[in-house]
Amino acid sequence: MKQTKTYLTRILVLTVMVFSLLMTGVTTAHAEINVEAESAILVDAETGNILFEKESDIALPPASMTKVMTEYLVWEAVENGEISWDTTTEISEYAYSISANNSFSGVGLRLDHEYTVQELYDAMAIYSDNATTIALAELIAGSEGEFVKMMNKKAEEMGLENAEFVNSTGLSNSSLGENYPEGTNPDDNNLISAKSMAKLAYHLINDYPEALEISSVPTQEFEGNEMINYNWMLPGMPGHIAKYTYEGLDGLKTGRTELAGHTFTGTAKRDGTRLISVVMRTDSVEERFEQTQKILDYGFNSFSNQTLFESGHQIEGESTLPVVNGKEEEVEIASAEPIETMVREGEEDQYSVNYQINEEVLNDEGALEAPVEEGLEVGELVLTYDGEQSYGNILSDESTNSVPVETNDGVEKSNWFMLMLQAIGDFFVGLFNSIKGLFA
Repeated sequence: MKQTKTYLTRILVLTVMVFSLLMTGVTTAHAEINVEAESAILVDAETGNILFEKESDIALPPASMTKVMTEYLVWEAVENGEISWDTTTEISEYAYSISANNSFSGVGLRLDHEYTVQELYDAMAIYSDNATTIALAELIAGSEGEFVKMMNKKAEEMGLENAEFVNSTGLSNSSLGENYPEGTNPDDNNLISAKSMAKLAYHLINDYPEALEISSVPTQEFEGNEMINYNWMLPGMPGHIAKYTYEGLDGLKTGRTELAGHTFTGTAKRDGTRLISVVMRTDSVEERFEQTQKILDYGFNSFSNQTLFESGHQIEGESTLPVVNGKEEEVEIASAEPIETMVREGEEDQYSVNYQINEEVLNDEGALEAPVEEGLEVGELVLTYDGEQSYGNILSDESTNSVPVETNDGVEKSNWFMLMLQAIGDFFVGLFNSIKGLFA
């Protein structure tokens, strides 16, 4: 009897241990990661959904990550036909003085020599060259001061909260000497939050995806000299830095000043899913890449892009709209497309949907007027996350998790005789209700 009790006790202990381990595994799968950076964020590049954040609203100096805004404005100028990639320009004395300063990253530009926009952009995007950045700003706006106005206007258009640009490069204005841009102060610094930096990267990647073809170049020659990308996580990097290679990573921009510390905006694509990460104020060059890897690993390992509701989905009890003056009194509605989103592992059941019907397609009584066409868009099917770990979306003013709702069938308009009978019927129903009300 004593042996039996001992045996049962051991089984009970082992069961509790196994259960505890299983629960620990579940907790670990959903536990937040510890990112050693003052500020950080991870975003789904398709929807803008935030998958992780740490103090992401704090405005900090971005250093050379500033150049992402300059890159965007270059692409926009090319798209608008203001410049082309073959447009040439000479270097100003100001840009030359920055290029000749060994304290800054640069390719060594020459005076009285014409460079193409493509050459200048490549040096900026690959080698983080400050002088070529200034040259592009001066070419597009006439002066860096005017270009800064364009940067801040674009930041406002994009909704980049806590963002303030004072120069095109990300250097401190104090490093520019007397050449600091007009309209700014000599000790000013660019400021932006990790969230707004992720939003800026989102716009560059989605509006001008070709930018990744340049940001992903590991090495390239410039006038006979080799430019090595400061982004060590790119596949194909040379020598000992190749150990930082991250599968699928193809951008975007590093940054470093004494005030900013070591910063990095990264983006990687795996199995059709693209993520954007930002780390600000890490302690070293290596740290910014190690923390970026930690964040991206968390995203790719803990989330997956899933179809939660198929095309043709209907909400029970709400799948029809009333129709007036038609051969049918109602019409079925359903989603026209599947709803997809990034889902944290184990949270597939934490989502629901609701209809948002466009009031403009309805009459004053809240019905559709016949005739009604099949495939008429009447609203949206909106996805809602009902779980506890939601960080929101960087595109707060846009509805990203919704698909159109359309009519499944068409409804013909009723003929004049049926409309007359219906009107007579409506008259007597109204009269009856009125009389009934008098005796109530």
